[in-house]
Amino acid sequence: MKMFKEKIELKSKGSIPTYIDITKEVRKAIEDSEVENGIVTVVSPHTTCAVFYEEYAHDENEEGVESLQQDLNNALEKIIPYHTSADTFIYPGDEHYQAVESWPNADEYLPNGDRSALWNGDAHLKATIIGSSETFDVEKWNLGVGSTGYIYFVDFDTTRSRTRKCSITVIGE
Repeated sequence: MKMFKEKIELKSKGSIPTYIDITKEVRKAIEDSEVENGIVTVVSPHTTCAVFYEEYAHDENEEGVESLQQDLNNALEKIIPYHTSADTFIYPGDEHYQAVESWPNADEYLPNGDRSALWNGDAHLKATIIGSSETFDVEKWNLGVGSTGYIYFVDFDTTRSRTRKCSITVIGE
């Protein structure tokens, strides 16, 4: 049994949900793993990010968001509106603000003490619904998906841009 693990870094935009096609990186990890048959798992460690499998839609809006991704944004907003005020969600509560304010890097999360920088309750809920991981077959050294299927990493947090990480693990023989 072989196991190969790799972490990739991704940059989110911050102003809109950021969708990143990571299919090439997953295929490369499979190639580097030398696993002929097994599974590959893609995992986000971030609570406002998700991993999902979807058809590549070709069409994009003026912000570079594919049509299926924009449809996903529209559908999710119907059940989880954007976090635009302290009254939109219960989260974050006063105890959470106080905990973040005590962190040594608090200014990174609360620039100039601005508590609205933590208004990302929608991102947490959207990521929870979509899920933080996906697992795929590896068949004869290839990603076992159809030709139109792509793997996407999405950061739903629109409070600021940042560097995100994603783990790719290949297991098999």
